Amino acid sequence: MDLTYFRTFREVARRKSFTKAAEELGYAQSSITMQIQKLEREYGVPLFERYGRQLRLTAPGESLLKLVVQMLDLYDQSKEMIASQVSGTLTIGTINSLAAYYLPPYLHRMKQLYPALNIHLFPDSESSLISKVKDGDYDIGLLLDRFPADSFLDCTRVREEPLVLVAPPNHSLTQQTKVELADLHQTEFIVTEDGCIYRGMFEKLLKDHDIPLHIGFELGNLETIKHCVMNGLGVALLPQITVQSEVEVGKLAQLPFSHADLHMDLQLLLHPKKWMSQPLQSFIHLLTDQI
Repeated sequence: MDLTYFRTFREVARRKSFTKAAEELGYAQSSITMQIQKLEREYGVPLFERYGRQLRLTAPGESLLKLVVQMLDLYDQSKEMIASQVSGTLTIGTINSLAAYYLPPYLHRMKQLYPALNIHLFPDSESSLISKVKDGDYDIGLLLDRFPADSFLDCTRVREEPLVLVAPPNHSLTQQTKVELADLHQTEFIVTEDGCIYRGMFEKLLKDHDIPLHIGFELGNLETIKHCVMNGLGVALLPQITVQSEVEVGKLAQLPFSHADLHMDLQLLLHPKKWMSQPLQSFIHLLTDQI
């Protein structure tokens, strides 16, 4: 079986779409369909199933994906070891905030170091990210959480990331020299979606101190949250890295508030048995300031 079919299968599984996989791989969608159908004939089972517009792996497809990831990883390893190549693909799973506000300069540096390297960046939920690093679908994962994020994976703390309260510059709390928890009783908040790790931290902190959380808006996009704060719709708790530029130019005001329970660690996650390609080693060194 041509490895191309396995790469196509892996890409369809990642994208959950024949169309998106075709766009990524540069094939016609009919070619993608043909390759998947040939795999299904080869194994004698359906590998994907549809629920409405949602495409997902069948149970046999999930089992095959785990093997395919290992096979392609071994193939890439053999190429690099035998031919001393530094091309191939680096697959990074991360969360939206890091993808947008932290990783771009490091990705730029990686392309300078390895022009032939294909870098695939997948913004993902924390639980899905951890699962895919364990399964080998991602070469490396990056997230914000309390350290360590998972006991099975090799977790490396890159740095501490503070959580900050931001408000419109004319908000009444910006006039105080220090904001205490008690000052937040009547504050209306703009929050991230339910399940967000730092939203959960904040909710617990307020609950532990008998302070109600008044939610004005619940939004899933950080840029939308920031613009709503700028327009006076509420106060938001966000990672400092995501609001730093707006605070510096005065579009947002960082409130003089801090609490020991409100911080996270930026950490990278690796499978304990992950083969360390040269580009992956270099990427880790860049993130940990070792080169």
